[in-house]
Amino acid sequence: MASTPWSSRGGAECNIDCAYCFYLHKTDLLDHRPRARMNSAALEQHVRQYIEAQTGEEVVFSWQGGEPTLMGLAFFEEVVALQHKYRKPGQRIENDLQTNGLLLDAKWISFLKANGFHVGLSIDGPKHLHDRFRVTKNGKPTFDLVMAAATMLREADIPFAALCVVNRENALHPRDVYRFLVDEIGTWRVQFTPAVEPRRFRSEAPALLAEPPVEGTARARPGAADSIVTDWSVDPDDYGRFLSAVWDEWFATDIGRVHVNLFETAVAQAAGMPAQMCTQAEFCGKALAVEHDGEVFSCDHFVYPEYRIGNINQTHLGNLAFSPRQEQFARNKSASLPGKCRSCEYLRLCYGECPKNRLLRTRSGEPGLNYLCSGLYAFYDHIGPDLVRIVQSLGRT
Repeated sequence: MASTPWSSRGGAECNIDCAYCFYLHKTDLLDHRPRARMNSAALEQHVRQYIEAQTGEEVVFSWQGGEPTLMGLAFFEEVVALQHKYRKPGQRIENDLQTNGLLLDAKWISFLKANGFHVGLSIDGPKHLHDRFRVTKNGKPTFDLVMAAATMLREADIPFAALCVVNRENALHPRDVYRFLVDEIGTWRVQFTPAVEPRRFRSEAPALLAEPPVEGTARARPGAADSIVTDWSVDPDDYGRFLSAVWDEWFATDIGRVHVNLFETAVAQAAGMPAQMCTQAEFCGKALAVEHDGEVFSCDHFVYPEYRIGNINQTHLGNLAFSPRQEQFARNKSASLPGKCRSCEYLRLCYGECPKNRLLRTRSGEPGLNYLCSGLYAFYDHIGPDLVRIVQSLGRT
């Protein structure tokens, strides 16, 4: 079994209150206790089973939240000790930590550096754009605190990625956002994640919503009183313009130097290689989420009761990953595509993107169309000539 970075969570607890967070409500939805944490027994089960299930040379653990640093440094010291305990001969253990950066201090920096953690730092662009949605529990801005974390990471020479949630507002400033992340934050890895959530995401799983709107209608965009999505969700056409403008800047000045997740996978797929992101792959299902109590869900964006596939305290994690239910979840991504997607010239670059965003019906009435479809199509159409030149330069035609 190849290594897969399954998400491990300390619950939905966080020290800030991002308006667009898709996870903070899970405490109520899943009937979790406040401040619930993964205990040592569950942690050992998780680490042991995950490593046992791997046959590859590299094993990647991804630690997310909420805010994973709230688990405390001792928790992650235990993580590293358990990984050494159960590591197979010849295996290399990697850890990814996605953080808002507010709790990082000298001790954290020393630990991350010593243990080779890969860090993702969440930041949405310049101050006025970042502070629009990423605020503390009492509504105070977080930009300066995140910038301090970025400075500590840079000074310690810890490579880190900037994770930017593209929302309804910062999507209107593509070049400003991109140049800030590269020039001011000082990272060579940028991850863009579109903010897309149905209005009822706190109580209903996205793929189970009734009466999806037709593409191109007012309900299929943010801002309308009866919109399918929240007001902070990115407009699909704005998303396409954002990606196209950032691509142009990247292609003109930074190609080969800065790695942008969506761009790298587009190049790889155009060259006939596998997708580097689950969202653009033909099948999904590898990004399982393990909650603090050992509960396992099909994906971190599908942590809803309907998508619970088991518990590591009763069933081995490797068996859950290859259970019939999870295999069906994985295959549904391709099987549920509407005809419009199957006949699309950019299918092999997109594959209908993430199933969580399939909130629309086509004009012919078929369900399962991705909310971002119009923007993604415009983006792929825009970069097509550049992709051809890049692939030709690589000697792959």
